[in-house]
Formats: sequence, structure tokens, C-alpha cells
Amino acid sequence: MAATDLRDKAGAIIAAALALPGVLVHAQTAPEHGEVALKYLQYEDSQPGLKRIKVSAPSLYVLAPLSSKWAMEGSLVSDSVSGATPRYHSAISGATPRMEDERHAGDVKITRYQDRATYSLGVSKSKEHDYDSTAVSFDASFSSEDNNRSWNIGIGHANDKISSSNDDALHERKRTTEFMVGVTQAVSSNDLVQLNFTLNQGRGYYSDPYKEPDIRPRKRDQSILLARWNHHFEGIGATLRSSYRYYHDTFGINAHTLGAEWVHPVGGRFTLTPSLRFYSQSAARFYYDPVYDPDVGAPYPPGYFTNPPEFISPDQRLSAFGGITVGLKAAVRLTPDWSADVKLERYEQRSDWRIGGQGSPGIDPFRATWLQLGVSRRF
Repeated sequence: MAATDLRDKAGAIIAAALALPGVLVHAQTAPEHGEVALKYLQYEDSQPGLKRIKVSAPSLYVLAPLSSKWAMEGSLVSDSVSGATPRYHSAISGATPRMEDERHAGDVKITRYQDRATYSLGVSKSKEHDYDSTAVSFDASFSSEDNNRSWNIGIGHANDKISSSNDDALHERKRTTEFMVGVTQAVSSNDLVQLNFTLNQGRGYYSDPYKEPDIRPRKRDQSILLARWNHHFEGIGATLRSSYRYYHDTFGINAHTLGAEWVHPVGGRFTLTPSLRFYSQSAARFYYDPVYDPDVGAPYPPGYFTNPPEFISPDQRLSAFGGITVGLKAAVRLTPDWSADVKLERYEQRSDWRIGGQGSPGIDPFRATWLQLGVSRRF
């Protein structure tokens, strides 16, 4: 399962439904124009001396106003994944067969607009050879009479089916329910702030069937506090988007994310958006460092067979580390209805970049690159 880390992130259901990429307030009227957007994402990650995963993902997004009170939007994406992932920590055996997989996903959301309120219902579906996920979500927003404040609430539920190409007998499930509440406030004509709290309650199968040994609790509760601040500089017409995210889960992981984007118009048609993001997390309480039994050898820790722990995992994504992402997006409005954009991001992860304590030892640095191309048309 190449995308296990993405599936385990809390807030995915509601975040996808709310879709707030920097515009922090819901409009209270249906959009006047529709939009069709095509995107192509190319992803590749690596560790020293080894290229690991490659992903190619074309996607389609459509927004269609149905009336002055209703609108519908939806997306389709198809991921093609290839490469090799670590069997334990950052070790990949030359005998390990290359992984080839495809994921097909889609979602649709319908929104009802009323005076100072919106109500949205969404459904999403994702399928690959060893993972099948179905999710539903509902969210609502309510604005004050002066429209300077907006309250948002949301709930989502996902039902996942998990199998494994290594074990035909594996047929597991995972169910996740998310709750979100947030407030957005216009502090001034140039400042917009937002505070969201998300609670994610998951039950079911969280282990990785492609790693050995990997036994995780069948319960994972996650809490997320997200703060955003957008400030517009009138003199130069640019906007600073800043954010802080705190994450905690019952696996024992605590994480901090600081992010900033600078949206700068160039002329009347171009926009440049450089971005910087820093991430740091502690290790899960059942993660073990790459120190192996002197008699049995890797990947088993000392004493594993004489006194096996209840939960254990060598997954480097559960280790303690820090990561930095640097990005740049360029967008151009070709005509009043056509626009195009390109975005490049570079990520690097190291154990000793963790803040507030020492990172997990013995893990190779991890690097990843995202390249996204897009074109959209308004109608």
C-alpha cells in the first residue's frame, strides 16, 4: 500500500469536502460561473543511492452552478504508482519485486446556498487492488449579519476494505469518523484569520501487511488544531498566507507544521507563489529503532521472540523526524476564461531536523519532488 501514510492523515474526509486552499470564507451565494480544470501530477521520492516511488496522477475537476441556490462539484483522479518501498525502516532488498499499482478515485459534492448559510453533502470513492474506500461527508457554514464572521461545522465517515497481495487470507476493515468545528473572522479589510479543530476516531486495521513485524493498535484517535492568517498588502497587491497545525494521536505521535505562502501578482496576468513549510513529529510509542537481534538479525529487535511486544512497527513514517518543503507556483490568466499554472515542490526529511528532542537514529534522509501542471476554463 504505497499511500498508507496519506490514508492515515486525520481530516482528509472533511478537508476534501471543505476545500479551503487559502480562501477561508464560504460564499453565501451559488457561483455565477462554472469551471473545468485538468491537472497532472508527477511525484518521485528517493533515499541515498536509491530511487523509490514514482506516481503519475492526471485529474479532472468540474464545478457547475445549478441555480442561484444550488451548485455541484466533483473530481476524478487516476494514480499510477511504481517502484519499491522499504520492508522495514529504510531497507529495501534487491530481491524485493517492484511494486506496480493503480488507484482510481472520484468525489462529488452538492451545495445548497441560503441567506448567510450553506449546506453541503459529499460522497467519495477510491479503489486500488488492495484498498477500497468509501466516504460520505456533510458540512455547513453560518455567517454573521455583517458577514465578517463565519462558523463551520462538519462530519464525515469512511469505510475502508483492506487486503494484501502477500496474503490472500487478509480481509480487514477500518472505519473512521471525523468531526470538525471552525470559525473564520475578518479582523480588518486586509486580515482574515481562521481556527479549526478536528477530531478523528478510527477503529479497525492499521497495520502494514507489507512490513514484518508490524502490529499496530486497532484504535486510533487523532486531534488537529489548525490556525490560519491571511494578510493582504495593499501597496504591492500581495498576500501572505500563514498557518500553524498541531497534531496528536493515540499512537503517541505529536506533530507541528508551520507554513507560509507569498501570493505575488506580476503585471495583470501572472501570479507567483513561493511557499515554505516545516514539519516535525515525535515517534509512535511502538516504533523501534533499527537495532536488530544479534542472533536472528534484521528486521527483528533484540528479544523479539523471547518476549514479543503487543504492538510493534519498523515503519519509518512512525519515527521521529523533521521535514522541510520548498515550493513555487506560477499561474497565468491566458484569456478572461482560460488560465494555466505550474507548481514545483521539493521535500527533504531528516531525523535530526526534529524540534524539541532527538530524532530517531539510523534512518536515511528521505527526499521527494512534486511537479503539477494545470489548465482551467471558466464557463
